[in-house]
Amino acid sequence: MSGCGAPDQSVVLEGVDTTTETVLSGKVFAEGAPVGGAYVRLLDSTGEFTAEVVSSPEGDFRFYAAPGDWTIRALHRSGNGQALVSAQGPGVHAVEVAVA
Repeated sequence: MSGCGAPDQSVVLEGVDTTTETVLSGKVFAEGAPVGGAYVRLLDSTGEFTAEVVSSPEGDFRFYAAPGDWTIRALHRSGNGQALVSAQGPGVHAVEVAVA
């Protein structure tokens, strides 16, 4: 983990109650392969910046958010990309972001 203070972005959700937590979890890809070191930003439904993490070496990222509509934007030396997520309740909401 880097010194940025972001939580470990691995896939395991140890100790997380996904019946009450809304988790936006996914992977960043470039040319079909997972990419680590991407800056992954969470934007609310108005496009306002909410949070940022760095994807794990395997491309994984995770945010804990309120239910609603979100944009996830990834910035990487390979390019940029974004995906929309509609998380209307608790649980794990999977998303993939392709950067080009």
